[in-house]
Parts: sequence; C-alpha cells; structure tokens
Amino acid sequence: MPSSRRAVLAAMAAGALAGCAGPARTRDGASASGRPGAGTGSGTPSRTPRIAGSAAAPAVKRADIVARYGRLKPRTWGFDAPGVVHTLPTTQRVIALTFDACGGPGGSGYDRKLIDFLRRREIPATLFLNSRWIDANPAVFRRLAAEPLFEIANHGTRHRPLSVTGRSAYGIAGTRNAGEVYDEVAGNHVKLSRLLGAPPRFFRSGTAYCDDIAARIVTDLGERFAGFTVNGDAGATFTPEEVRRTVTAARGGSIVICHMNRPTGGTARGIAAAVPHLLASGYHFVRLSDELH
Repeated sequence: MPSSRRAVLAAMAAGALAGCAGPARTRDGASASGRPGAGTGSGTPSRTPRIAGSAAAPAVKRADIVARYGRLKPRTWGFDAPGVVHTLPTTQRVIALTFDACGGPGGSGYDRKLIDFLRRREIPATLFLNSRWIDANPAVFRRLAAEPLFEIANHGTRHRPLSVTGRSAYGIAGTRNAGEVYDEVAGNHVKLSRLLGAPPRFFRSGTAYCDDIAARIVTDLGERFAGFTVNGDAGATFTPEEVRRTVTAARGGSIVICHMNRPTGGTARGIAAAVPHLLASGYHFVRLSDELH
C-alpha cells in the first residue's frame, strides 16, 4: 500500500469523514497536453450545461437488485471494495479535486469562498452532492450545474455508508440490506437525472465506506464508485495549514477528497494555498470524467 494511502487511512481512523454528518469537530486533459475538457488555471473545460430534463430511474429495478444480491454476504468493509476507483489511470501530472456536500443537520452549508476561488483560477472539480444538500441549496445547485468547470456527481440520498448488513461508520448508520443500498443510490440518481438532464456518472457514499456487495450494486445501477487517494481535509476538520500540506503532497493520478459544505472550516484557505503551488510544480487539474472514461 502506498505511503500516501496509509496516511489517508490513519486520518480516517481518527474520524475524518464523520464531519459530513454533524458539527465540524464531531478521509488532464489540460490544455498543455492537448486533451479536451480539462483545466490548468488558464482555461475553462468545455461541457454543455445540463439543467433540466425528465426523471430517469436506473434501468435495473429495485426488485431485481434485491433478488440478485439479497442473500449474498459481503467479504469486505471499508474504502477498498473491488470496483472502487482510487486513482486516475494516468502517469501524467494530473490531479482530480473532488468536493463532497453532505447535507442534513450541520452539513448543508455552502463554502462560497472555496467555489469562488476555483472559479477565479478556472480549476475544474467534481462535486459530490447529497440529495439533502441539493434541497437546502436549490439556487446554488442550479448555478453549479450550469458551469462547465464543475461536474456534478451522486453523494447519496441520505448520506449513509453503503452496506447490505447495516454496518456503521463513524457512528453513522449504514444501509441495512440490498434494497436500502438501491434506495440510497437510486434516489439521488433520479433527482440528479431530472435536474441535469442526464444521469450522474460517479457515486460516493456517505463516509466513503462500502462493502463489496454494495459496490457491485452501484455498478449495476450505472455509476462508478469513486473513492480517493488523498484525504485533503479530514471531513472539513483540518486547519488551513493541514489542508495545504496534505493537498500539496498529492502526486500525479491522485483523487483528492475535500468538502464544500463547511464554510467555517479550513478547506477554502488550504485549497487556495495548495493549488498555486501545484500549478507552479507542473500539475494540472481535471474532473473525474476527463480521465475516467
């Protein structure tokens, strides 16, 4: 296991992603490379904004998922289930910044300074939005969804760890069976499909925890489970200096996880300090879909 991955898991053991569920302290298509649809701080990726459309349920029905997986027992639990994507398939100096917005009590804030910084520097990012956060921030969502700089991804319906046996993570109760896994993924899938006019491509569960059976269900529902390489803000509990130091240490191919729903945390200032350093070191930033085809 790479040292950066071990560092991530150590941070997560301290409760890093639990910050999504409650109060803040309670884991290139760059132009220079000629690949379209990426950003370097000097250009905007091209994507047709998608704002409206009809609801699109996954092709696989809930009853089919229950019949297929309801009797299976999981073998893994954590961040490393088969099929979970942890790194970008590239050897280039490319980094994907991803930001979770978890919703619910204490988790429906909006880090405007963070997003405004990304806009000013034209840094693309993938935004994992929970259904509750979208409901609490409809106008902000509409603007983000209309911006080609950002890609909207699925962060679940109720922000639950994805389990077929009811396992919990950081005190957050997980889904209890295959049917509830379907509900957690498909509920927000339908919402995002309706609002965006096309289904989301990527999913990340609340806390990023899942078992191997739940991860297979995500794949069957037409989304890719996106994990992470670098835990950039420890559930929005890091100080700005901790965020700067951690994100600056990211290497080519890294997927960085941070949060955009905690404006009082250190994420915005830490990212604002880390990004210029990485750009000066020759790194470029991409959305997940720019590298994961």
